[in-house]
Amino acid sequence: MPLPFYIALPMSAPHASGVLYIVATPLGNLGDLSARAAEVLRSVGVVAAEDTRRTRGLLSHLDAHPALLSFHAHSGEGRVETLLQMLHEGRDVALVTDAGTPAVSDPGPELVAVVRGAGLTVVPIPGPSAVATALSAAGLPADRYLFLGFLPRKGAERTRLLSRAAAEEWSVVFFEAPGRLVALLTDLADVAGGERPAVVARELTKLHEEIRDGTLARLAAYYTEQPPRGELTVVLRGAGEPPAAPDRTEDALEQATALLAAGVTRREIARRLTESLGLSRNDAYRLVTGLP
Repeated sequence: MPLPFYIALPMSAPHASGVLYIVATPLGNLGDLSARAAEVLRSVGVVAAEDTRRTRGLLSHLDAHPALLSFHAHSGEGRVETLLQMLHEGRDVALVTDAGTPAVSDPGPELVAVVRGAGLTVVPIPGPSAVATALSAAGLPADRYLFLGFLPRKGAERTRLLSRAAAEEWSVVFFEAPGRLVALLTDLADVAGGERPAVVARELTKLHEEIRDGTLARLAAYYTEQPPRGELTVVLRGAGEPPAAPDRTEDALEQATALLAAGVTRREIARRLTESLGLSRNDAYRLVTGLP
């Protein structure tokens, strides 16, 4: 006689901890919201949103009625602690951003780290991503890429990242605001050359979606004449070859001279230079034997 078949349902334990769901939402077209994401947003008790006004429209479209709490880049530690306390009380929380996947150039990493550090459950609900969407339609190599998000507006860090992007072997992806797009394209042209190919993806999945390719010089000229609106993702074609290795000769000479003065043998100095600076054994030995 066959045994009866039962489906084991999880029992709700009193005061069980809640789950933090990281929910990807549409870039623009509401049809891109997954069925799983919609179900989570309908079932959780709390939604933490970067812009509550924007998220309220999405929740209304879904006929979802969770408590809505703002959580953005300037929320501070107090808001993180509030959400953590809600999870400890057994309330499920969904984290959403204005559009796309949370915690990717958007608020979220700190909250996720704190929740995971507290031993609570974090569940990603994958979906739209401006990075992947732009790369898929750019026609540029995308098997490997570097994502730099929004660059600083000015200063040494902007200069460093622009130089890094120009030298990068693989495609590089940026986010940019409309009013700063021409400055980004112009600065990239200065360091990578005006003929470097790039793609500007504007208003992805929305009514006025535009994906425009060309050289950096041509794109900068076009958007100078036609100032862009909406959300922008820029993909820069990579240099196609690895960046040149930095010249460590001066560092090696300085380190070798100091070690020699401290009485370390030349053979041992060569070994240390190989380990610390990545010099080949022959180059390290040649440098050390050339010291007076």
